[in-house]
This record gives sequence, C-alpha cells and structure tokens, in this order.
Amino acid sequence: MSTALPICPNCQSDAVMKNGRTRHQKQNYKCRDCGRQFVEDPQWRMISEETKGIIDRLLLEKLSLAGIARALEISELWVQQYVNAKYQQVEQEVQVRPKPKRRLAVQMDELWSFVGNKGNKQWVWLALDAQTREIVGVHIGNRSAGSAQALWRSMPPVYRQCAVVYSDFWSAYTEVLPSKRHYAVGKETGKTSYIERFNCTLRQRVSRLVRKSLSFSKKLENHIGAIWLFIHHYNASLSVCSSFPA
Repeated sequence: MSTALPICPNCQSDAVMKNGRTRHQKQNYKCRDCGRQFVEDPQWRMISEETKGIIDRLLLEKLSLAGIARALEISELWVQQYVNAKYQQVEQEVQVRPKPKRRLAVQMDELWSFVGNKGNKQWVWLALDAQTREIVGVHIGNRSAGSAQALWRSMPPVYRQCAVVYSDFWSAYTEVLPSKRHYAVGKETGKTSYIERFNCTLRQRVSRLVRKSLSFSKKLENHIGAIWLFIHHYNASLSVCSSFPA
C-alpha cells in the first residue's frame, strides 16, 4: 500500500516527488510546481522577533551564550551567529546627554580582562561623569599611554575642554591628561569611588569579564561589542538630571 506524499508547504500543490535524503537521513521532497524542497516535521524553526528581543535582554545579564541557547531551547550555533552580527552593529561611541561648558568632574579607571587566554590581556579603560554617573569615555586595548590617549579622545569635546579628572596613580594618565586638570588620588579619598563601583557592576553583569569564568571571549570583536552594548544600555537607563548648575 503506497503512502501519500505530503503537500508542498510553499504553494500547497500536491505535485510533489521524493528527492533523495538530507544529511540527517530524512526523506527530502521537491515540489514540481514551485521547486521548493522540504522535509516533513522539520526540526528547524524560524526564530521570532519576540525571541530575539529576549536574547537582546539576556545579553545584558551574566549568562553565557550556551546558557541562553539552553534556556530558550534554540541552537547554540544560531545564537552565536546572531550575537556576532549584533555586536558588529554596536556603535562604539558614547551616547550622553549634552552638557553646558562648565566645570565637570570625571573619574577614570582601567579594568583588566582577556580574550582567548589570560596571556592576551585586554584593558577596559573607562571615564565616568561624577555628577550624572554616565560613562563618558571608553577604550579597550593594552595598558599603555596610547590607550590612555584613546580614552581621552573618546570623551565628548565638552569634557576634554572643561573636566577635572581624578584617576589612580597609573603613570599613563600623567603622560596624557592635562596636568592642571588631573589629580592622581588614592582610594581613601573617595574621588574614584563611582568608577570603581561601576567596574564591579560591569563584572557582575557581563559574563565575559568575570574573573573565573567559562564564558570568556574568544573573539576580540565580540569582547568589545559586548562591553559597548552594556555601556549603551547603562547610560540609557540612568535617571540623569536634566538641568545643571551654572
């Protein structure tokens, strides 16, 4: 007794023929009318926009990509490809509210991380507005004066023109920052407490930055993209004062 062939899912035609087997040894079919090839009960399913939105939110939490794939019951390979494309599109420039030209206070610090293995160190350089708590400068690179210069250039012009900067005693800051507006201070002064606290937040929210983790980055571009993605989310979620004292 012959088994009826399935209907084409594309054009609903019954002019369907067998067309070999897939690499998973499932029967493949081909529609004579529209040329569509298909299998019955396919394992692949289209990822909905709702699921993509959930992935976007989970990327801002301390979850590995494998953990996201398990939680949502989707392919880890698909998640990796989706994340690769997303991180490539993340803008690598700070988004902050406009500030008037007046005295501003900025706290700077650098955070150790790595890509691939602990021998490939990648330092996350950050600058934070002490009043609004916005991240106003970011650079990821080595721990040289060149990276300190890149951090300085990453800040909006109003900060480079007006801000007083507090940092630790790392020599790269002294080489780069304007001497009349730079103060190297110890932790006991509290002048860098906000940026140090943000470093803790970053480590707690971005799994790639956890010191003992199986979720570390294997690709520098994704490492940078993940950090920038969280910083954009962080700045956007802040309740920032809309007015500033003269």
